[in-house]
Amino acid sequence: MELLDSSSLIGIVGLVAALLATGAIAGIMAGLLGVGGGIVIVPVLFHLFTLLGVDEAVRMHLAVGTSLATIIPTSIMSARAHHRKGGLDASVIKRLVPGVLIGVGLGGIASGYLSGDALSGIFATIALLVAANMMRRHTRIIREGLPGRLGSGLIGAVIGSISSLMGIGGGTLSVPTLSALNIPIRIAVGTGAALGLVISIPGTLSFMITGLGMPDRLPGSIGFVNLLGFAAIVPMTMLCAPLGVRLAHAIDPALLKRLFALFLLATAVRMYIELFS
Repeated sequence: MELLDSSSLIGIVGLVAALLATGAIAGIMAGLLGVGGGIVIVPVLFHLFTLLGVDEAVRMHLAVGTSLATIIPTSIMSARAHHRKGGLDASVIKRLVPGVLIGVGLGGIASGYLSGDALSGIFATIALLVAANMMRRHTRIIREGLPGRLGSGLIGAVIGSISSLMGIGGGTLSVPTLSALNIPIRIAVGTGAALGLVISIPGTLSFMITGLGMPDRLPGSIGFVNLLGFAAIVPMTMLCAPLGVRLAHAIDPALLKRLFALFLLATAVRMYIELFS
């Protein structure tokens, strides 16, 4: 661990400050876009773990697992705030949850067999595709509302499996998907916040289990979940998520979509640079 071995007080303070800032930004993004904050946390943790000299074989797994853990409390705060403002539709959530749970289970199993580079590539590619779709002037409407039980289950399974592999809440995929089904953007964002909780709890457990006994992890890690990163990020995400919700209900929906797309695009570019550099 290069940074820890050469540790100076300034270096440790800088690391903690970076984690706290990450938590604040992630909390705002979680409330604003319903993304659970993972779209910010994963690439930042990946970069920090690189500076710490964490082996590349487990670096991305640690970033994803730790991110999923931080999404648990953030999603609770964000979903409650959206519910108070009428941004949740229980019928939409109930239709998606069974498939999401199945998808998270499949993603958790797959994570044990994928390399760090494979996880990075999945993260960057999905983020880029979603950003390209959301950058369109008008989101293409596929149909009005969710399909039947089987179709909704398949949609939920895709959202759950990919989200658990990327270490993100459900909003990254559910927001553009629900928008394409002509569900109002604020309902889509609120649904994404709620699905983040459904994804993050079993997803975190799976990364804890699959990482047990793995070498070269950071000290203070349970499996692929680092408790120091969790402890530094979570208080700020919980504090800042309600601010993001207030912004979401004050901003024009079209602008909200553009912000979401730009943020995903920046994330994808950053991850590709990390992957091929």
